[in-house]
Amino acid sequence: MKNLSLKDVFLALSISFFPLLFIGCGQRQNYRSLQGSVWHTTYNIIYNSPVDLRDSVIAVMKQVEMSLSPFNDSSLISRVNRGECVVADSLVRRIFLASQDVNVNSAGRFDPTVAPLINLWGFGYRNSGVEPTQEMIDSVMSTVGISECSIDSAGCIIRKTPQTEFNFSAITKGYGCDLVGEMFRRNGCSDFMVEIGGEIAMGGKNSRGDDWHIMVDAPIENDTTVVHSRMAVMAVTDCGVATSGNYRNFKQTSTGRVWHTISTADGRPAHTDLLSATVIAPSAMLADAYATACMAMLADSAVAMLSRVNGVEALLVTMATSDSTYNIRTTPGFPEIQK
Repeated sequence: MKNLSLKDVFLALSISFFPLLFIGCGQRQNYRSLQGSVWHTTYNIIYNSPVDLRDSVIAVMKQVEMSLSPFNDSSLISRVNRGECVVADSLVRRIFLASQDVNVNSAGRFDPTVAPLINLWGFGYRNSGVEPTQEMIDSVMSTVGISECSIDSAGCIIRKTPQTEFNFSAITKGYGCDLVGEMFRRNGCSDFMVEIGGEIAMGGKNSRGDDWHIMVDAPIENDTTVVHSRMAVMAVTDCGVATSGNYRNFKQTSTGRVWHTISTADGRPAHTDLLSATVIAPSAMLADAYATACMAMLADSAVAMLSRVNGVEALLVTMATSDSTYNIRTTPGFPEIQK
């Protein structure tokens, strides 16, 4: 891998969890770029096509929103959460079944039905405005459990309880990246990088004819600004990449700072030794889900979980145990990195 200079930086972005930099240079003819805002975050897309596919990209994003956004009252998943009897479309069905698989593989740590708990702690689409009491937590915990939900023969989602709600945000951005990538391939475009809110789907080569280069930032905490400090660079393609981290999404409570990842074990913000998890998987959807699952467990448990899942690898950043600020740990199949 070549050393990188400032002129090599093609695109820089920051997200609320863990920022990534995408690196390329000297666009060839037909390489196009798109940037904008969607789903309360940003997107950055590069693709190689003689045809402008902007309208198709926007159409895919709108389809995802109308199916899966809990922030849109008209979306299918919002209607499910209100108790309406609606048939799951292909997007909801696919993400529901994938979520159940990850839930099993993570021993329940990944669970989109924690939505009311996320709201209760002030990190979701509906803020309770008060600090949760144990009684409030216990009440909501009885509604959690995607393993006890199902899709019936008519295609309707059957919830565990009438109060059970779904928030697939921890997997939807990655899934949206995959769907845009699938659209590109249907239109004969095999070289692309799709980033939405820090989750990435990519295929083929960048404009220099190389695999896509991704820079992972070090977990530097700052209360007011996003700080970029290179920790590692990797070259990958034909996969999905996602990063989840707690160090930039937290709040203060009467008992101290709490982070946005909620434990399904006790309904409270999870306490682990992980600062962040960058996951590579066959799809951005799975990378997104497993990165979230990692953040709800200790590093040893995360490594054990990933060892049982084919094609999924991770770079884990843990709290320092010596005089260093953090430690990096990778699973055996994670690609070579340049620090």
